[in-house]
Parts: sequence; structure tokens; C-alpha cells
Amino acid sequence: MRKLIASTFVSLDGVMQAPGGPEEDRSGSFSRGGWTFGFWDEVMGLAAAGFDGTNRELLLGRRTYEIFAAHWPYQPPDDPTAQTLNAARKYVASRTLETLDWHNAELLGNDVPKAVAALKAEPGHDLQLIGSGHLIQSLQAEALIDEYNVWTFPVILGRGKRLFEATATPCALRLVQTQTSTTGVVMSTYAPNGPLRPGSLASTEPSARELERRARMTAEER
Repeated sequence: MRKLIASTFVSLDGVMQAPGGPEEDRSGSFSRGGWTFGFWDEVMGLAAAGFDGTNRELLLGRRTYEIFAAHWPYQPPDDPTAQTLNAARKYVASRTLETLDWHNAELLGNDVPKAVAALKAEPGHDLQLIGSGHLIQSLQAEALIDEYNVWTFPVILGRGKRLFEATATPCALRLVQTQTSTTGVVMSTYAPNGPLRPGSLASTEPSARELERRARMTAEER
């Protein structure tokens, strides 16, 4: 079975919207696009995390597909990232698109999790999710993502679409590897590590004051 790998850029407060430029995605009146600008260095190789689609088949949400399809086919023919992404097979999740004009792109159909599970069972290259926040939410809920490549940039945006929204399924992750760029970008790879295992750091019985505090919080939430 081949892996499904999600790779994304996020701010320190978890926002993943429009990292590449001001006009990339203004939905929700987001006005801070292009926030990765100024942090790139020679350590940040896109291929290592699958951002350029090398030896991968792409899995894209509708909005990310439209952003990519309006950009990469129009780049210079000697652009190595454009060459790879344009040539890669692409699977697109969309409820509104009926046809796709980007080379090697096809729609997944109505039952996206079922289609993705079927793709994972086929032989071939690993499947690569890039961006596609809404699609990440639905596939994370179905436990279909095998690896997360998360590049955390040292910026705080305050608002915008987040990698994991409030509807995300709680789970544990295992850190596979991490590296930091010269500009402070933390590039980490995580793998799912079973269910969340909550506990308590308290080593003694709660005090009477602590019990009162808990009772007050319970009452305030009603």
C-alpha cells in the first residue's frame, strides 16, 4: 500500500492560507497572503518534503487545484518545479468542477475518502497532498493520512484557514525528523501514533480549593 503524505506551510499559530502571495487566496477577507516571503534559504529543499511532486502523484482540493492550474503551466519550460508538477498525475476533489484542463488531472468523484483509500491500495508512487486545507480535514478524520510534513514559519497571522480546525479528530503524532533553516523555519515530519492518551500531571489528591475551583468552572459552563 502506498502512503498518503500531506505537506504544508503554516504560521506559528497554525494558519496555512495563502503562503505564496497576496492574491493566492483572499477568501474570508484574508489580507496577509505571501507570509513565507523573506524566509527562504538553501536549506529548504522542496523535493525532500514532496512540495514539488517529485516521484509522487498529487492529491489536490479544488481551490489548490485552481491556484496551481493557473500558475504552473505558464511558467518557463526550464523551471524544474513546473516540469515536475505539470507532468505528475493529479487527482482532484471537487463538488463543483465538471472538467479539468491541467495535464494528467482527473476528478475523484463524490465519495472522496473511498476514492483515496482505493488509490492508496494501488501500486505506484506515494500520493502527495499539497495545501488543500479542506481536503486535509476530511482525510484526517478518516485516518487516511500517513505522514505530515509541516514547515512552521516564525510568523503570527492571527486569522485565516488553519491546518487543523476545531473539527479535527484528536490523535497522537510521532516526530519522525526535524530540521531548522537559517531563517528559523522548523521543518518537521510527523506520523500518526494512535489515539490521544490524556492523563494528569497532578501527583496528589486535589485540595479542597481545587475541588471548589472545578465545581465553579462546571457551573459557569452551564
